[in-house]
Order: sequence, then C-alpha cells, then structure tokens
Amino acid sequence: MATERGRNVEWAEKAVRQAVSVTEREAVKLRVVDFVADSIPDLLEKAHGRTVKTSRGTVTLATRGAPVKPIEIGFRDRFLHVITDPNVAYVLMMLGMLGLFFELSTPGAILPGVIGGISLILAFFAFQSLPINYAGLLLILFGIVLFIAEIKVVSHGILAIGGTVAMMLGSIMLFDAPEVGVRVSWWVVVPTVGSTAALFLWVVAAGVRALARRASGGGPGMIGETGVARGALAPEGQVAIHGEIWRAIAEGPPLAEGARVRVVDVQGLTLKVVAAGDEGGKA
Repeated sequence: MATERGRNVEWAEKAVRQAVSVTEREAVKLRVVDFVADSIPDLLEKAHGRTVKTSRGTVTLATRGAPVKPIEIGFRDRFLHVITDPNVAYVLMMLGMLGLFFELSTPGAILPGVIGGISLILAFFAFQSLPINYAGLLLILFGIVLFIAEIKVVSHGILAIGGTVAMMLGSIMLFDAPEVGVRVSWWVVVPTVGSTAALFLWVVAAGVRALARRASGGGPGMIGETGVARGALAPEGQVAIHGEIWRAIAEGPPLAEGARVRVVDVQGLTLKVVAAGDEGGKA
C-alpha cells in the first residue's frame, strides 16, 4: 500500500513491526503523510486538485470551498472517549482491583464487588484501545499481592514498602507510548498509589491492634475477671461472673461462700480461680 501511494515504505514497515511513531512535521519530511493542515478550510484548500485511486478508478478532488457538515458526537462515543483516557482507565483498574479484594475479604458486602466488577470491565475495554505494557500491569498486580501478604504476614512494613514501589513502577510503565502523550499523569499516579498504600496499611494496623487487644469473650476472655463464689469451693464449686454461673476449681486453700475470686485459667467450661487478693496460682 505504501508503494502504490508513493509513501515511505521503510518507515511503514517499522511502524508495523516496531510500532515507531513520529510527529506530524517529521511525517511530512519522511513522506508518511501528504501534508499538514491547520484547520478544516486549510485542509480543503490543500486537498483541492489532488488525485486519488478509488475502487471506481482515479478521482480528482474538488474540495475548494466545499460545504462542511459537522457530525455531532453521540453520548456513547463521548462516554467511550472518556474511559479510554489513560488516567481514567488507570483509576478504573485500581478501583476494580480494590473493590474485588474487599468483596472477597468481606463476603456479603456486595457493593464493593459490584463497583469493582464494573470498573474492571470498563478498564479492560479501555485497554483494548491503549498501548498496554504487560510488565507494568504485572507490577501493579504484584504490588496488590504484596499488600495482601502484609495483612497476612507480619513483615514490619517490608512487604508494604515493596508493594508501594512495585505499584509506582507499574503505574509509570503501564502504557507503552510515552512519546505520543499516552501515559498516566503524576497527579493521578501519586495520589492513587498513596491512597492504596495508606488503605492497606490502615487495615494492617487495625489487624495488629485487634491481635494486641485482650480477648473480651469466650474462655480466654475470662482470665483476669473477678466474681463471687456461690457456695464453698473445696476445691470444686460454682462462681458467678458477670451474671453467669461457671463451674470452678479453687487453686490453693478452699474458699468460703461469697468469697471474691479471680480467674487464672480456663480449661474447657471449667474455671480455675484463686482468692481475688491472691497473686499466686497458675497464670
């Protein structure tokens, strides 16, 4: 096709095989295009008198002074134009992955899963029209994996730092044509990566606080609680703690009815207790 139309054959081959690109001024010098027009009237003027080959034969263009009929872009095309913006596609992808993660981590929430699924599908649709670098995409996915691992494994922040670096590098490398302006803006990358990292670190911190908090229910939560003996404990009997009756065994000397007791151990549904003022016993 390039040969038939008198274009630069060598550059056309590189454009297909190596995805090279040039500016409009360079394209004119390399005979990739015929000319550059600054406006629609300028285009009609420069195209006037040129001959082109069509399926019906050679045609001479008569475009000078031709009427121009604008075609309005419909809602569908405007919407697709918005989501195929690299910044929008990137944000949709991040929202999609985070939404699905929180849906899987808290089954039944529904809303994160719905938003995440729709966002991810829209992002993949946009990626069809964008030059995606799969190394960048894999780095972003790897960063998410590291953040999830930070929640499961206590690494003292090493996994979180690695996840942040991986996401940042992946965001920079995500689109493979920076020379033509197809890239994610720093004003989008930094807040998105920062917010994602902060969100996961907040989840990690909440988990650490939950692990450090003393159990407040069940058997382990009874250790250290105080109650009153219901009958003598010599050594077995019953104690009342927070309005509940528990089977108890006194460690040490027998305890009289009404004595204040403190729980020092739990074995199944049986409490081991000592006198409330006694620091002995099994801790």
